[in-house]
Amino acid sequence: LARGIQHTAVRQAHRKHEPNFHDKYGNLVLLGGAAAFIAVWGYVFTQAGIEWGLSPVGRITPKEWRE
Repeated sequence: LARGIQHTAVRQAHRKHEPNFHDKYGNLVLLGGAAAFIAVWGYVFTQAGIEWGLSPVGRITPKEWRE
């Protein structure tokens, strides 16, 4: 039994590599997913009315000075 399995494994290893789904479409799927991700989050960030507080300019006001 073990010898039969070994022969099968060797035969499959030496078999000519035929392109599978990933070989054919892997990069296409990856790029499509990346494009969808960017599109959705780009829409969310630009349309959701999120105010980004990245710059403190104009937000920090000096306290009134106490004598």
